[in-house]
Amino acid sequence: MMVFQLADPPVDTPEVVWSALAPILALAIGAVVLIMFRSIVKRLPADVEASATAAIGPVTVLAMWFVGGFVGDDVPLSGVRDDIGEPLFYVGLIALLVVAAAFVRSMRIGFDAAVTVGVGLVAFVATVELWNDSFRSTALTADEVLAGITSSGGPVAAIGNQYGIDGFALVFTGVIALAVVLTALLLDNYLRREGIDGPEIYVLMMLSAAGGVVMAGANDLIVLFLGLETLSIAVYVMAAMHSRRSESLESGLKYFMLGAFSSAFLLYGMALIYGATGSLNLLEIRAYLDRVIILDNAMLLAGFALLLVGFGFKVAAVPFHSWTPDVYQGAPTPVVAFMASAVKAAGFAALVRVFYLAFLDYRDDWQPAIYALAVLTLVVGAVMAIVQRDAKRMLAYSSISHAGFILVGVQAATDRGVAAVVFYIAGYTFMVVGSFGVLSIVSGRGDRGTGLDDLDGLAARNPVLAFTLTLFLLGQAGVPLTSGFVAKFEVIGAAVDARSFWLAVVAMVSAVVSAFLYLRIVLSVYLGTAADDDREPIVVHPTAALAVGVALVLTIGFGVVPGPIDQLAGDAVLALVG
Repeated sequence: MMVFQLADPPVDTPEVVWSALAPILALAIGAVVLIMFRSIVKRLPADVEASATAAIGPVTVLAMWFVGGFVGDDVPLSGVRDDIGEPLFYVGLIALLVVAAAFVRSMRIGFDAAVTVGVGLVAFVATVELWNDSFRSTALTADEVLAGITSSGGPVAAIGNQYGIDGFALVFTGVIALAVVLTALLLDNYLRREGIDGPEIYVLMMLSAAGGVVMAGANDLIVLFLGLETLSIAVYVMAAMHSRRSESLESGLKYFMLGAFSSAFLLYGMALIYGATGSLNLLEIRAYLDRVIILDNAMLLAGFALLLVGFGFKVAAVPFHSWTPDVYQGAPTPVVAFMASAVKAAGFAALVRVFYLAFLDYRDDWQPAIYALAVLTLVVGAVMAIVQRDAKRMLAYSSISHAGFILVGVQAATDRGVAAVVFYIAGYTFMVVGSFGVLSIVSGRGDRGTGLDDLDGLAARNPVLAFTLTLFLLGQAGVPLTSGFVAKFEVIGAAVDARSFWLAVVAMVSAVVSAFLYLRIVLSVYLGTAADDDREPIVVHPTAALAVGVALVLTIGFGVVPGPIDQLAGDAVLALVG
């Protein structure tokens, strides 16, 4: 009897560029190391933990230096070392390490928060080195890649044609890494104040951020979905972490149920895209649609619709926004800051990457849908915000309105539109982190003091916090000399260039209506009368002050000197690499 054995088909193992994965690896390894350490050592003695926390400062500096050298073409500051000589350079490095340790000690930060801040800074430095040494402004467009044009610099295929690093992905990676740093600073004192201190929420945040970075650079729908679920599942748990508040548990459950529902839409949309094109890889889909004219494209259009439903939930676009006000009000306030910044940034990164790269030739089919989403999101977000009485619910609907502005840039489907989206996300991230950071400070024990009545007379109780909150609100309203003004100007200009004049008009009217919302909060802060009954004094912890201060400097800085970030957004070119 003859036995025939079929040979296994050859499998191409994708080439992995480890240096391009440095931001993801930093976040993922940091999460694993922290949870492994805390699983062995639950609690260090107070004096030992203080010394260990202070040591994280110099360790972070060294990690940033080594990771920068691993990622880039040369070790950072090597030019300085050559100019001043090695002895003086290393003396200066030792002095810097001592200063870093002293700074961490002065912040009175906890061990888990310090580790998370250090991991976020390492991921951010890796991103900066990738930009400086591998990308800058030499990126290739999708058409150039498909035409076979190459460049010595530019995008990097990190894992075959499944995951790539381009300028667009790097900017969003940097934004997510900074959001991790600022949120960790806000969480530190908040968790101790609420009596729920522990490493779990920091580990979940780092894992969620790693999933967001994957979404920003995914060149395959399956990889994108894995990143989205990594991001989402961690955030579901983070929203419910305040177990002493029934509102937090309710928000986590509600977010999980609706999130699972939206994931089903996203998966079904991917299945229809596969049925229409025969692939889930964005590069292969784009190449297929370039050479094949689909006569009966009902399946493809249905796939577009279902993908928009899934992404619409993540970015809180109307009518997929119903979870937002309840979840924002119930979740821990620093977690809301992370959701409104990093999670929203990752959702828009995935939306733009998929529709702008893979389906640009079919923009006449999906642009009207995004046009309608943008109008609904702008109007509902602005109108519903002004009838709320809780500041967190107000800012939740404000976040929905801002999502509408970003959709205005997405709808343009032009390079200027993409640049406007990048600028808006970068500016909005720090405005919203700062706004929720101030609310986290003033909310008091129990995290319940976020109503307008609780903000009455804040200027008399703490003038600095009141003025800081006012600046963040003016930035979100789009007042000149803030990043919000430049961001709104960019997206409206992109809409006008794309001849979407009525959409630009709706956006401007929506901005005027939203201004009334922010004015209500400001009037409550300055003209409201504070009740005298049993109000705790407002104590601003150094870590929270640092987070809010950094966000404020960037909000005002991007508005006064928008040139550098505008150039960065212009260079954030989307590319297909494989």
